[in-house]
Amino acid sequence: MADVSHPRGDLAGHPDASEMQARYERVLGGRDVVLVDGPVFLVGLYCAASPWIVHYSLAQPSLATHNLIVGIAIALLAVGFTVTPARMYGLSGAMCAIGVWMIIAPWIVGRGADMGVIWNNIVIGALTFLLGALCVMAASKRRAT
Repeated sequence: MADVSHPRGDLAGHPDASEMQARYERVLGGRDVVLVDGPVFLVGLYCAASPWIVHYSLAQPSLATHNLIVGIAIALLAVGFTVTPARMYGLSGAMCAIGVWMIIAPWIVGRGADMGVIWNNIVIGALTFLLGALCVMAASKRRAT
């Protein structure tokens, strides 16, 4: 039987090694807030699923729809931050605005929300605002340099 396994070798002799290294550094070198992308995505997923986790989807159908849509928007922002950070970090301020909106949404979108629903949205909104503020600070620091 023939040995078809490829031995692992050093890529230093590869003709494109220097170009690959430069591209790798260019892609990952400017990622100051790479650790924020994951938590933003998780906050978005939790926001979208929270009406069913906290069990208010039947009592507050308009707020459940609202949280689903806003949660998907937050998760899509996180995906955008990961895929095209140079273009998307300008939208970090929008995350701060979404965070503030999530805090006040139970009184505007919902009708007679109980304290569990209110606290759920306050926590989601505060986390979204803080993560957005971290992205804003990192983006402004990056522009300053």
